Amino acid sequence: MTPVLVLAAHGTRSAAGEHTLAALAETVRRVRPGQGVELSYLEISSPLLGEVLPAVRGPVVVVPLLLAGGYHAHIDLPAVVADHRPDAVVSGWLGPHRLLTSALARKLARAGLRATDAVLLGAAGSSDPAALADVRAAAHRLAVRLARPVTAAFASAGTPSLEEARERLGSTPAARVAIASYVLAPGFFHDRLVAAGAGLVSEPLGADPDVAALIWHRYDEALSRAARPRTLRRA
Repeated sequence: MTPVLVLAAHGTRSAAGEHTLAALAETVRRVRPGQGVELSYLEISSPLLGEVLPAVRGPVVVVPLLLAGGYHAHIDLPAVVADHRPDAVVSGWLGPHRLLTSALARKLARAGLRATDAVLLGAAGSSDPAALADVRAAAHRLAVRLARPVTAAFASAGTPSLEEARERLGSTPAARVAIASYVLAPGFFHDRLVAAGAGLVSEPLGADPDVAALIWHRYDEALSRAARPRTLRRA
């Protein structure tokens, strides 16, 4: 029996954000017609992951719709899975990955990125240094793709803040500052990116086909890892 893919998003109070995540789930379904795909949330929105998991029949693979590690990836989500479906396989979070880099570059191009723009990768932020490192790695990938420096900046926890990074770049000869939105959907954090005063802010990653492809890659990766025989330790 092919495992059902359960998408675990953070949750948002934004109706536009929920609509975008529903559209992403539909894009994921279209990649593999007939494959079971369920969208759930860790908090705020519904249905909650803790409600969806017990209702799914058969094997389950949970893919966190999170761009970096942090509390939700390491603590929150594993606790929900342990309580409601300890047999579920959980994949890694989405980023960093070349498919996200492609989606970010495409969003920037559509927003009107210029050759002279200074670029920030605007992310939510985290108190987890490893999560911040994930975002900085994503910024490095984007810098290679765009052939120009890209600075990771954070809307909440993490340094530099969006404001600090924008002011720093604003003092350079670049014509304007462009923010690549390293968020999946509209909502609180994308609003913070828009309010940072940059000359250009790209749309959230949303229902991009590369994001959908990455989700299935994480699904396949998790199943492959779960199928490997465990190596016994020598005494």
